[in-house]
Amino acid sequence: MPLTDEAGQLDRRVVISALGIAQILAWGTSFYFPAVFATAIVADTGWSLSWVVSGTSIGLLVAGLISPQVGRIIDRHGGRPVMLASSLFFAAGLAGAGLASNLPLYLSAWALIGIGMGTGLYDAVFAALGRLYGSGARGPITNLTLFGGFASTICWPLSAFMIDHVGWRIACLIYAGLHLVVALPLQMAVMRQAPSRVAPNKAQDNLGQPAVPSRIENETLIFVLLAVMLSISAGIGSIVIVNFMIFLQARGVDYAVAVSLGTLFGPAQVGARVVERLFGNRYHPIWTMVASCSLMAIGLIMLLGSFPLLLLIILIYGAGYGISWIGRGTLPLALFGPERFPRLMGKLAFPSLIVQAAAPSAGAWLIEASGAHVTIAVLTALALINVVLIGLLWASCRARILTDT
Repeated sequence: MPLTDEAGQLDRRVVISALGIAQILAWGTSFYFPAVFATAIVADTGWSLSWVVSGTSIGLLVAGLISPQVGRIIDRHGGRPVMLASSLFFAAGLAGAGLASNLPLYLSAWALIGIGMGTGLYDAVFAALGRLYGSGARGPITNLTLFGGFASTICWPLSAFMIDHVGWRIACLIYAGLHLVVALPLQMAVMRQAPSRVAPNKAQDNLGQPAVPSRIENETLIFVLLAVMLSISAGIGSIVIVNFMIFLQARGVDYAVAVSLGTLFGPAQVGARVVERLFGNRYHPIWTMVASCSLMAIGLIMLLGSFPLLLLIILIYGAGYGISWIGRGTLPLALFGPERFPRLMGKLAFPSLIVQAAAPSAGAWLIEASGAHVTIAVLTALALINVVLIGLLWASCRARILTDT
C-alpha cells in the first residue's frame, strides 16, 4: 500500500490505521479501564470500589471541561499538538496511577488521564479529521471507529493477562510505556501535515479577517436537540458498559458466562460500523442516529422484558451503541459544515462528557437503591426519550437534509 497519494499527501488509510491503533490504546486505558482493573485495585489497596471507579468519572469530567478549548486549538492549529499531548498525558496519568501510594494520588492521576481523554478520544480526533479533510471526513471518521470498536475486545483480555502475571501497578506502567513508544510515534508520523490540510473553504480576505460562516436555519434548536440527544446516549452507554456484568448477572447469568458474552459487545459495534462504512455514503448521517437511537431502545426493552436470547440483545444494543459514535462525528459535520466543525464538536462534547462523568456513579447509586431491574427500566425510558428527540431533530432540519441528499 503506497504511503502517499497522487498529491504527495499521506494516504488516508495510513493516517486512519495509525490513529486507530492509538484509539484502541486510548479507550482501553481510560473508559474501559475499570471493568478489569477495579477489582484488582480494590483487592490490593483496600480502597472502596466506588472511589476506584470514580477515577473514570474524574477523567471524564476533566475531559468535558477542556473540550471547548480543545476544539478551538484544533480549529486554529490542526490536530497535531492535541494528539501529541494526549499520548503524553495518558502516559503520565497511567504512570501516576500505577505508582500511587494512596487514594488522593490515584485520583489525581486520573485528572491527568482526563486531559488525555479530552485531547485523544473520539471527539478530539473527529474534530482533527474534520479540520484535515473538511466535508470529506465522514469516511475517515467511520473507518476510525472500526478500530476503536475493538478496544474492549483487545484491552480487556490483555489487561487481565498482565494483572494476573505482573500485577495491576506494573500493568499501568506497561500501558504508559505503550502510549510513549507506540501511540506517540504513530500520531507524530501521520499528523505532521495537519495544519496544511485545512479545507480550502476557510475564506479570508486580504486584510486577514476571516469570513464568518453563515448560521443555518433553526441552528440554536438543532444544536440543543443534538447536544441533549448525544448526552443521553453517552450517559446510557456509560452506565451500561460499567455495569454490564451486573445487568447480565441480574438475569441469572453466571459470571464466567457473562464475561464470555461481554466479549461480543465489541464485535457487535464493529459489525454495525462496517455496515455503516459500506452503505453510509448513500444516506444522510441523521439516519445513522435514527438507527442508533432505535436499536439502543430496542435492546434495552428486550433486556427489561427478560427476552431469553441474551446474545441477540447484546448484538442489537451493541450495534446501536457502536454507530452512535459515528453519528456523533458525522451528523454535526453534515448539519453545520466543516468550517465550524472543530469548535462545535468541542462544544457538543462538553455536556456529553459531563454526563458520562456522572453516569457511572449515578448508575451505581441507582442499582444499590433500587436494584438492577429498576435501573434498566430508567435507561429504557431515557432511550425512548432519545427516539423522540431524534424525530424532533429530523423535523427541525428536514429541509436541509432533503437538500443534502
